[in-house]
Amino acid sequence: MSITPASQLVIPKLKKYTMDTLLSRGVRLDGRRLDEIRRVEVKPGYISRAEGSALVRLGSTMVLAGVKTDIVAPFPDTPNEGVLVVHAEFVPLASPGFEPGPPDENAIELARVIDRSLREIHAVALDKLVLEAGRHVWRLFVDIYVLNHDGNLYDASMLAAMAALLTTRLPAAVKEGDAYRVDRSVAERLLPVNHSVVTVTLAKLSNKLILDPTYEEEEIADMRLVVAVSDDGRIAGMQKTGMGYLSLEEVSQALNLALTHSSLYFNAIREQVMPYREKLEKSLGQEARAEEEPGSSSAVASKTV
Repeated sequence: MSITPASQLVIPKLKKYTMDTLLSRGVRLDGRRLDEIRRVEVKPGYISRAEGSALVRLGSTMVLAGVKTDIVAPFPDTPNEGVLVVHAEFVPLASPGFEPGPPDENAIELARVIDRSLREIHAVALDKLVLEAGRHVWRLFVDIYVLNHDGNLYDASMLAAMAALLTTRLPAAVKEGDAYRVDRSVAERLLPVNHSVVTVTLAKLSNKLILDPTYEEEEIADMRLVVAVSDDGRIAGMQKTGMGYLSLEEVSQALNLALTHSSLYFNAIREQVMPYREKLEKSLGQEARAEEEPGSSSAVASKTV
């Protein structure tokens, strides 16, 4: 667990002046254009003991997400849906501003933005996670760990969570009397996913909108806007933080930037995550066919039983 004090980074006046001057010329301190996103790297299947996992590097920002499952009773108002729980933790070693302790409002806000983005667009097919309506459903725990903070935790965390969900293998559910037991030695199928969702974060500095802000840029920004976008081009949510404001024209500009540049994150999912998911699908298909073959060890065992 961790808390994040309000502001731990002091930007010298000379450095801030340099940043403002560069922004007026359409360039940033790290050499990027205003609308340029840092290099994205996604490593799915990073944790072998998790049902699904992914490590994401966005520039120097590093986030790890993992998915674990169990079987519970559904919520009374959604008896025909599985349960999704998102948790975020700012690991103290990730930043001098992170300290041990319970999650503060920043970690809670991050988790809620990820949670709402997934739910609003029905990214996960929760209706396909029902074992017995009103009694037994799958519950998904999505745990997000910030390992290194160099700005833009939202985009990195959303991408890590989405990659982890896309590569989640549901274990076998074994019925014992009126209850179910999870058999993690067997993976029955991949988690059913309807849509991929990413977030695109913008910050306003010196009356300029920039994409993918660094830690330093976030510290001096007037405000920050997180826009969630689905793979079919829908806006899944928006979250604003900071005391600054956006004009109507700037809101329109921000949405256009988010919709346009979300393609970079979707490309990362398509190129770095989907091949891994297809590999898992192929592996599960081969295992299923092996079990159906009369001469297979599993078929012989079932006959013996």
